[in-house]
Amino acid sequence: MRLTFLDALTLGDIDLTIFNNLGEVEIYLTTKKTETIKRLQNTDIVLTNKVIIDKEVIDNTNLKMIQVLATGMNNVDVEYAKQKGIIVKNVTGYSTKSVAQLTFAMVLNIMNKISYFDNYSKTNYSQSDIFTHIVNFEELNGKTWGIIGLGTIGKEVGKIAKAFGCEVVYYSTTGKNDNNEYKRVSLDEVLKSKIISIHSPLNENTKNLLNKDNLSLIPKNSILINMGRGGIVNEEDLANIIDKNGFYAGFDVFSVEPISKDNPLLKIKNIILTPHIAWASKEARNKLIQLAYQNINQAFHQNTITK
Repeated sequence: MRLTFLDALTLGDIDLTIFNNLGEVEIYLTTKKTETIKRLQNTDIVLTNKVIIDKEVIDNTNLKMIQVLATGMNNVDVEYAKQKGIIVKNVTGYSTKSVAQLTFAMVLNIMNKISYFDNYSKTNYSQSDIFTHIVNFEELNGKTWGIIGLGTIGKEVGKIAKAFGCEVVYYSTTGKNDNNEYKRVSLDEVLKSKIISIHSPLNENTKNLLNKDNLSLIPKNSILINMGRGGIVNEEDLANIIDKNGFYAGFDVFSVEPISKDNPLLKIKNIILTPHIAWASKEARNKLIQLAYQNINQAFHQNTITK
């Protein structure tokens, strides 16, 4: 059996030798669209994070299985693959702790003014007349934390926020998610929270969900965190309102990735940006690889895939 990684660079320094137990492994760090079909000739299983596997690729290869090294499968024509008898698998639940951790890293950085105090300590503190330097910052305790998308990650964030003493409310992007632990409210109500964090996928219910019509509801000094997908927040609308209205933001995801040079978020003062790394703690990436291996191994032992 032959396995091909198309964009192993997205996995960092994670050891992939476990896949040698399954057959011959070929690893490409990155793959351009024009290279995909050629690289998948004579391959049984493709492992991809973001490289697109569409109808053209499927029709010009002999794939038996597509293993997506992520939860989202929008880079694969899943329905067509199934029509052709190709197994398509993703990996879920591997990054919950990692995403929740970066969510709080951003919120605490902003609330506690860590970047400001770090700069002050390195530049002006040695000349101070007193032992401290008072600039107002706030506690999470007693604040309202609004969650958009109360899935596995949203629930983990809610649990931690509650431990900090927050009142947790949430907005169901499907309109069907009822949770007994937290209060379900309207989107407008969530946007009035001290902290708003987004943990939902991008779909017809969430595309452009936050825009010029409702971003103005976010109070001054509140914090908007996007750990879902870039297209959920209209970036142009956010850029036009955030500094003027005096709230803050932290984004790990963008409408185009890598971020385009003309992305309006790059011009915002009150924002922290990270390059889509919330999912990628070392522990999460190791778990991702283990679960992907299990998917392929299980398919092989069930005789779904043959050498």
